[in-house]
Amino acid sequence: MKLDDRIKELIAVGASIAANCQPCLEYHAGEARKSGADGQEIMDAIEVGKMVRRGAASKIDKFAATLAQPGSPAPASSDDACG
Repeated sequence: MKLDDRIKELIAVGASIAANCQPCLEYHAGEARKSGADGQEIMDAIEVGKMVRRGAASKIDKFAATLAQPGSPAPASSDDACG
């Protein structure tokens, strides 16, 4: 199945929300409209992005809370670390 431009842009709208990227959201919402998406479809994609973001934030918050406990995961090696 090949995704059309409208669907790709709606996915990008949701991903922009999940990534907390305002410039990305502005761009992809505009592109979604140009590709034929209506306001409700864009809002639906935004809601999906919010659900993903909430789920990810909840998981990282739970993981972070375990780091100070005995037996917590070993620190990442320098190859696995970010920044």
